[in-house]
Amino acid sequence: MALSGVKNDRGELRILENLDELRTDLADYIAELSEAAVKERGVFAIALSGGSLIGLMGKLCEAPYNKTVDWAKWYIFWADERVVAKNHSDSNYKLAKDGILSKVPIVPSHVHSINDSVSAEEAADEYMFVIRQLVKTRMVSVSDISDCPKFDLILLGMGPDGHIASLFPNHAVLEETDEWVTFITDSPKPPPERITFTLPVINSASNVAIVVTGESKAEAVHLAIDNVEPNCPSLPARLVQPTKGKLVWFLDKPAASKLDDLQFSE
Repeated sequence: MALSGVKNDRGELRILENLDELRTDLADYIAELSEAAVKERGVFAIALSGGSLIGLMGKLCEAPYNKTVDWAKWYIFWADERVVAKNHSDSNYKLAKDGILSKVPIVPSHVHSINDSVSAEEAADEYMFVIRQLVKTRMVSVSDISDCPKFDLILLGMGPDGHIASLFPNHAVLEETDEWVTFITDSPKPPPERITFTLPVINSASNVAIVVTGESKAEAVHLAIDNVEPNCPSLPARLVQPTKGKLVWFLDKPAASKLDDLQFSE
């Protein structure tokens, strides 16, 4: 059973009993958003991240979702990517291709991965250009309060340090407001070169989901969600506040274990 509720201005919390329940709840959520977007706009523009997130999305490859989701209408992007070859084990594209994209009937030309043969800076510029073209044709919506793209769903994980996408604590890219996609060459986690959506793009999405599991991330979940003292470190995940969209947290019990005022019934 999921515990669900709204936590101050930090979005909706969905706290699941175990990983299997979380996978099912996440698949239901993505399938519902896909259906609504296809009905409204004819397409579903979704941006993925890496890490454990792809494995947690795996139920989408199983019945009933593999038959009921309108995969031909999906347009797939990456909220961040490591600047490595597409067949490299660190590639978020490879992770998603092996884990999901190769198992469902997605149109290959709808999968927008980065150019892996150029520098991080060039890859970020090219990726932003691709997204701009798709905004012009309205395959990706545009925010009505900024010029940012408005993805139907941006799916993020979170690290124990509170980073989301490739936006790390105390890094200069957190201040980037002019570009949609930027790059870093000094990631505190290997590999060092990455491209990432900026906070304005993440916060312009119609829906943002942050999926977090495991006790090692419980303190970061607390700092990202609870009302904490002003002198507490401000984590990148806390800066995710969709302007006109909806934020949902998918947590398993260990990840939620340090949240304030949360009582689990045995």
